[in-house]
Amino acid sequence: MTRAYVEPVREVLNAQSNPDRAKGQTAYMRNQFEFFGLTAGERRKALAPFLNKNTLPEKSDLHQLVHRLWKEPQREFQYFGQELVAKFKRHLDLSDIPLLEFMITHKSWWDTVDFIATHLVGIVLANYPKARGKLCDNWFESGNIWLQRTGLLFQLKYKDLLDTELLSRQIDRLKDSKEFFIRKAIGWILREYSKTNPNWVRQFVSDRPELSNLSRREALRLNNKN
Repeated sequence: MTRAYVEPVREVLNAQSNPDRAKGQTAYMRNQFEFFGLTAGERRKALAPFLNKNTLPEKSDLHQLVHRLWKEPQREFQYFGQELVAKFKRHLDLSDIPLLEFMITHKSWWDTVDFIATHLVGIVLANYPKARGKLCDNWFESGNIWLQRTGLLFQLKYKDLLDTELLSRQIDRLKDSKEFFIRKAIGWILREYSKTNPNWVRQFVSDRPELSNLSRREALRLNNKN
């Protein structure tokens, strides 16, 4: 089943490939991934027929399909894979967390992890608030910076539903990290939440002088404009 679904996707991507642009995309991603060379708009338009409700696979096949897509060398396959999972977002539950963790921890980089964290993990955990703490503990203890970044960013779109106690605990655990992607994520989630509760963010940052300059600068960017 996976081959019958993936091979037509490959044919479409190959037909619209742009080798010159692909070289630039590969360089931009620090030579970690190959590309067909499609822009995001071109890719979405070309692959839209595969994401139509009448052509979607069964959810029971989703895990196997995603694992197959993650084996492919071209990055467009992983972009397609996460957009495929997003088509099932209303039907995702805690049993799908292992799949999302696989997607986060394999071929990891910000371009996929941030989408998965905010658009997939965030959707699942919005419906299972009691599961958030344990999962975030597991992600922190894993030592994997991409799982840790997910634990920071999954609430990015929660606005006034954001769990400040959980976020505070996660940041306090990670505030001494030297990893750029962790420091950036701390600043990003705080900056986003400042749109909802600027006073809380301002006080939180003030109470933690040990936050990195990057985290602090990003967190207060919108506050400083007011």
